[in-house]
Amino acid sequence: MVILIKAAQLILSLSILVIVHEFGHFLFAKLFKCRVEKFYLFFDPWFSLFKIQKGETEYGVGWLPLGGYVKISGMIDESMDKEQMKLPAEPHEFRAKPSWQRLLIMIGGVLFNLILAVIIYSAVLYTWGEEYLPTKNAKFGIAVSETGKEMGLHNGDKIITIDGKEVEDFNKIIGTIVLNGAKTIEVLRNEQMTTIALNESMIPKILKDKYLIGLRIPYDCKVVGFAKDSPARDAGLQIGDEIQSMNGAKFAYFDQFSDSLAQLKNQTVQITLLRKGVSQTTTVKLNKLGVLGIQRENNASVNFEFKTINYNFAEAIPAGVAKGYHAVGNYLKQFKLLFAPETKAYESLGGFIAIGNIFPSIWDWESFWNLTAFLSIILAVMNMLPIPALDGGHVLFLLFEMITGRKPSDKFLEYAQIVGMVILFSLLLYANGNDFWKWYQGKF
Repeated sequence: MVILIKAAQLILSLSILVIVHEFGHFLFAKLFKCRVEKFYLFFDPWFSLFKIQKGETEYGVGWLPLGGYVKISGMIDESMDKEQMKLPAEPHEFRAKPSWQRLLIMIGGVLFNLILAVIIYSAVLYTWGEEYLPTKNAKFGIAVSETGKEMGLHNGDKIITIDGKEVEDFNKIIGTIVLNGAKTIEVLRNEQMTTIALNESMIPKILKDKYLIGLRIPYDCKVVGFAKDSPARDAGLQIGDEIQSMNGAKFAYFDQFSDSLAQLKNQTVQITLLRKGVSQTTTVKLNKLGVLGIQRENNASVNFEFKTINYNFAEAIPAGVAKGYHAVGNYLKQFKLLFAPETKAYESLGGFIAIGNIFPSIWDWESFWNLTAFLSIILAVMNMLPIPALDGGHVLFLLFEMITGRKPSDKFLEYAQIVGMVILFSLLLYANGNDFWKWYQGKF
């Protein structure tokens, strides 16, 4: 059921983004009196799932969910319609229009994706406001993974500044470290200020670690479910059991419990638990991962003080613009990492499974729209890459024409389109191959 919910959110989100993107091209093409022969959601090689003819344009839904397209007369695009290009240019064709009009037609999709992101962000802020945990309100400090410990962080550290600047939102700490290339983290440890120097060589490990920095919470372990591979269930633990101690040791914080488990891989431990008010002891043979394989109840006793900002309509619009601006900036910084071999960020490149996995396992409209806005920005930035077959490739050739006064030949554009499509399909295969490899390794 979880897979279906995530898949449904992914398909709906991508459908919205593709329609809006292609409508941007469509609108400018119509504005400049170009003939639009097709407007399709998804691709339709050999056949379509649905189509209807209205005026000069065929509207339809294809069966291959890898995007969408508008087919504009007199343009070398995904359709590779060579026969049309052999004929003399007609006034209604793309190639017959001035270069500035063709430029606006090509950037129309990106422009509409950016506008959509701002509209969604503004609507979300107006409807739900913005809630976050101020870093200073992480009152028990942080819990860190093994990678975090390699960086020099300790469980219980309270992050004060990064490169001398406070990070207001706790959830933005990791992004600030990675995207801004942070050099130092200042923490309060045992009531003393400590400065941790960050090493760039840690970036590949940081990018791969989902649990680098989290909130430290007091120990409370009530079983509400079990993993597929669960040593605790095999040993007889039941839903509702409250784990009191392990090998006679009690814990103040949950990270102390999980760290102790990790040091006892493949060993047998003694668990003291409370079942229906009665204390009892049992033994559990841990697996090679050093986990019990349980799902525990959220620690309701911890009352973190979150901050909520509410926006009226007039406030939500500039706030949405600012949020979109920062999202574009952060994504461009991620691109910088992707093309830096030393970061190995390319190993984290994902396809449809990775994208679908970022959606929540339950349908939550606030999360859905926030993710759709961010994906709209990703689609805009990706389409502006100067790769033939993408909008950015067409824009590059148009700018060359406008600057030099020389138009690339149709034969050159045709070959460039083929090269671009090969590059795109290679990237698509690589990204989705990464997904399947991670799935095979159990990382999804």
